[in-house]
Amino acid sequence: MRSRTGFIFRLMILLTTCCCIWQAAGADTVYVENEWNYMETAMDISKGIPEDADGDLARIERNGVLKVAADFDCAPLCFLDPEAEGDNQYAGLDMALAREIAKKMGVKLVIVPKKSIYKLPALMNDQVELTISAVTCTPGRALAYTMSNAYYSPETVEEDIGILVRKDKPITSLAELKNKKIAAQSNSVEEAFAAANQELKECTEFIRPTSSRSVCDMVLDGTVDAGIVNIRIADTYFISGPDSELMLVEELQFPADEQYRGYRVAAKKGETQLIAFVNGVIEEAEKNGDLAKWLKEAAERAEELGLGTQAD
Repeated sequence: MRSRTGFIFRLMILLTTCCCIWQAAGADTVYVENEWNYMETAMDISKGIPEDADGDLARIERNGVLKVAADFDCAPLCFLDPEAEGDNQYAGLDMALAREIAKKMGVKLVIVPKKSIYKLPALMNDQVELTISAVTCTPGRALAYTMSNAYYSPETVEEDIGILVRKDKPITSLAELKNKKIAAQSNSVEEAFAAANQELKECTEFIRPTSSRSVCDMVLDGTVDAGIVNIRIADTYFISGPDSELMLVEELQFPADEQYRGYRVAAKKGETQLIAFVNGVIEEAEKNGDLAKWLKEAAERAEELGLGTQAD
């Protein structure tokens, strides 16, 4: 009798479990990150936030508010327009995209200005649901956050990663950095490149500051012997002009992995449904030409304000 009762009890648990699994699978669409830990799939956004919304997407619908963190030192993606008032001062391609996401969700947009080093951490304590300003999908970030498809990829040279040194201390090979101090921005594509390069592993010290500007400053003041940098950023801000004391090593320029190129929207890790919605907005804006239009308008306005290109 005891054996039969135990069997029936176990059978009931099994049937209940199967039923729950069936209900979950039937009710919800499952969104999964790809092998590079970012979302490729897009949600149908034609009817706004779906009825089976969960996580932060459900919270956004419940509160009627989408909070987005942004760093406004990233023209033409994100910048402040001093001639505009209220929320209109928040300008750039990223702001146009953020407004479109909120519009498609049917909620109010609240922009939360954050310095570069704080814009992603703002996701972790629920200050915001999304971070949007010039965020790249680096290996470290992809493990810590859920990232969207790229909505903008800068037209750069074929090589993205370079070695920055002082002009009075030139090098011609990575081997010359053996027993030297080098730096790369923390959680960046450049840091990942250094970690994967056997020759660079023989340096005496590898420093990881929080910004590309800090890397360049360290090279300039001699704190490190070389910096691993984004070529476009270094060329625009740190080595342009005949008086610059810094230079990129012409022989040492490398491509970044394709999957880590472009700027993306980030959410907390696991918020795949929210990012699938974002991907739906990106996909639609790309197809109807809005992304190209927003970028053109942002670039023209940034140029009028003398901001040039600051995005990193």
